[in-house]
Amino acid sequence: MTRLRNSERQRLLDPDAFLWCTGIEDTFVTAPWQKTGRTLDEYELTGHYDRWRDDLRLIAELRVSAARYGIPWHRINPARGVWDWSWADAAIDRLLELGIEPIVDLVHYGLPAWIEKAYLNPDFAERMAEYAGRAAERWRGKVFAYTPLNEPRITAWYCGRIGWWPPFGRSWKSFVTVMDGVCRGIVRTVQTLKSVDPEILIAHVDATDLYDTDDPGLDDEAQHRQEIVFLALDLVSGRVGEGHRLRSWLSRQGLPDESLAWFSDNAVELPLIGINLYPMFTQKRLLRSGSGRFRIAMPYADGRLIDRLAAMYWERYHAPLFISETASVGAVKRRRAWMEESLVAVRRVREQGIGLVGYTWWPLFALVTWAYRQGTNPPPYYLKQMGLWDLDERLNRISTELVPVFRRHVEAGSADVGRRRSAAAETRATRIGAASAQSVV
Repeated sequence: MTRLRNSERQRLLDPDAFLWCTGIEDTFVTAPWQKTGRTLDEYELTGHYDRWRDDLRLIAELRVSAARYGIPWHRINPARGVWDWSWADAAIDRLLELGIEPIVDLVHYGLPAWIEKAYLNPDFAERMAEYAGRAAERWRGKVFAYTPLNEPRITAWYCGRIGWWPPFGRSWKSFVTVMDGVCRGIVRTVQTLKSVDPEILIAHVDATDLYDTDDPGLDDEAQHRQEIVFLALDLVSGRVGEGHRLRSWLSRQGLPDESLAWFSDNAVELPLIGINLYPMFTQKRLLRSGSGRFRIAMPYADGRLIDRLAAMYWERYHAPLFISETASVGAVKRRRAWMEESLVAVRRVREQGIGLVGYTWWPLFALVTWAYRQGTNPPPYYLKQMGLWDLDERLNRISTELVPVFRRHVEAGSADVGRRRSAAAETRATRIGAASAQSVV
């Protein structure tokens, strides 16, 4: 079994290496919605704070070697200079006792309420780095894999573009400003983690989207939005230079050249890239209605979504990739169909030589949709069954047929996803990636 260590990261690309993973939805948005007073703490809403021991046992039942696991910064650090690691320590220690390597999710959208203006706070990056450093110090020699911040692009969208989360921006300019702050936090966190322990492996995780259009008049818009999908990874790795497709757009949105120079000077590696994708969300089609109004449709995707996205990311970054979140929603039959179809796609991708090295069914059990925070119905109304286990109205974990199905895949190791073709096949994979990139514009 390949361990999650920085010095062993190239072994993830071995032909028979494969990382099976799961995780528990851990969105933490601590700022109350003005009209309802509600916050969004998934661990509270799904009862994980109280049931964590049993939930971690469920993870162990799957025989996975790793789990993406978020820790609640807002509870660990409820006020500046105040720290309480007791709950997080117990959970992380139990995962390790069960033989599961945590990929610690340090920030999942929300921040402690005392960080005013959230990602626009001038001290945010240093506060995040301090928190990460404290985690790495206390778990040094035990925990080796961290995600600094889950889905930076979605964070910037909800915080800067549509105004759902602090600092409640509603423009592309605000989106870019939040993205700047978010990515500075990621960079400073990576620097701090690596200074504590060079063996730490950074798993950068962001949401994917795949933009298509049949309207030639929307080709440029599709291409532009596809580039934005990669913006966070490009920024933190110092790729946004003079020739970057978004350079002039970023300048028009008010991002100063000094910021881009800072990212270039402080560029971090991308040793492992997590791609989050869902058949009901990730495929985007740009359309015009009969009245000529621009809109974006989200048709339910098939497994070719994975072929195209994996090729695009491999071509762009040539770093090990893993599916860090995927699931479908609704009936168990529909979820199982996606599991099987997506794993067939993973096999196709690996046989082409692309470095897709892992698969995460996310979430382990049902989640409460983000609409809960703005809504007024009781929490069970917002439950979405996307997991291997369902939740009932009392939050009992109800096993489904997906549990033994997924466990059988895990126990098969790489047999169910195929051997990854050797480096000799990567030239062909590169050509496939280039063709896929062209197909979205």
